[in-house]
Amino acid sequence: MWDLKVVKKKLQSIGKELKEQIQILAAVTLIFWVVFIIDRSFWNGNLSQFGIMPRRLIGLRGILFAPFLHGNFYHIASNTASFLVLGWMVMLRNTNDFYFVSVFTAIASGLGTWLVGSPYSVHIGASGVIFGYFGYLLSRGYFEKSFVAIAISITIAMSYGSLIWGILPTRSYISWEGHLFGFIGGVLAARILAAKTKIS
Repeated sequence: MWDLKVVKKKLQSIGKELKEQIQILAAVTLIFWVVFIIDRSFWNGNLSQFGIMPRRLIGLRGILFAPFLHGNFYHIASNTASFLVLGWMVMLRNTNDFYFVSVFTAIASGLGTWLVGSPYSVHIGASGVIFGYFGYLLSRGYFEKSFVAIAISITIAMSYGSLIWGILPTRSYISWEGHLFGFIGGVLAARILAAKTKIS
């Protein structure tokens, strides 16, 4: 027999966490769009100068700012959709995983792009972090070897597997460097969190 009080408490806890997750995703998405609208309305897209500029000292500031800058409507719309889905899936086990994976992959993507990106290029967009989520979710099952983690990895592979081509230099206007290093950062984040889970 189930204890109704325990079940009720568990459902309340799940509901509270889900509400927190929705608020986090909504807040970050709102920042994306507010920055985009302000940039287009008042600066004609010139905020892109705060993006990552490879091997230029001033370009390091882009590691912080680039994920919140987008070039056009299609760019921000596609990133928003992927961010909401993959970002939420990163949160499924623990909301704190989202914070760690987001920061870790943003730094990995940003530094990697800054080191190997084409000279005089400027890199903007949240796709580096999104590819970090992709790498994290795809490899989490391998490192954790739990049923839930493996199921999520398989689901991601089936639903978003085609993203893997984004780490290749197929199009000059796409920051494949950000995608590649974000993906690598996501894999490393999965390994770190899996090891931490085993220790705890």
